[in-house]
Amino acid sequence: MNRPSRAILKGFVDMLPLCLAVIPWGILCGSLAIQNGFTALESQAMSLLVFAGSAQLVAIELIAGNTPLLTILFTTFIISSRHFLYGLAVRHKVIDQPLRWRLPVSFVLTDELFAFSHHPKAYRTKIRLIYALSAGFSFYIAWNLWTFIGIVAGTMLPDLTHLGLDFAIAATFIALVIPGIKSLASLVTVIVAGTSATLFKSTGFELWLVSSALLAMSAGYFTARITAKKERNL
Repeated sequence: MNRPSRAILKGFVDMLPLCLAVIPWGILCGSLAIQNGFTALESQAMSLLVFAGSAQLVAIELIAGNTPLLTILFTTFIISSRHFLYGLAVRHKVIDQPLRWRLPVSFVLTDELFAFSHHPKAYRTKIRLIYALSAGFSFYIAWNLWTFIGIVAGTMLPDLTHLGLDFAIAATFIALVIPGIKSLASLVTVIVAGTSATLFKSTGFELWLVSSALLAMSAGYFTARITAKKERNL
């Protein structure tokens, strides 16, 4: 087996656990869309084109609740803004690569692929780009497959939202976030996000997710600045 083939296989195998972990999440997304009045084509197109699980689920709920368009756009923008940060984080690794490589990498740069992006040599060679694209697109295919199964289930079975499948969302993000807590700033961000989201949600605040995200990012930013200032004064 040549090196590109090994890179493709390794990318698929490394991403496989996360592909399986989001089975309940994808099924929930597809079935929730169907049960909220979306057509099968619209439900699948959302996964094919948007490809952002948390944003999809929130958008489905907001659209079904006749939420004003501006609120929907603002909420999904805030939820998806982390992908902009992901792009900035890996920009220096791919900036010298041709556009034909950077465009597909940017499309599949999800939370899951970003978790694989911390290696110093990630994206810097053709083999590592092939590895990243294999991992990223295998997750893309899996996500659309699970969405399709959810769409079929949503048209044939009772309401699946009562089965607790949404726990898969929390479990997946916990698995991705915990290994990334390597500094005081990241720890503060996680604690503030979890605490504020719980408090805002319990009070029925409509923008609880957006507000907790902004509050957590601000807390993490100022913690990082204070920490850096203290280190410079030592």
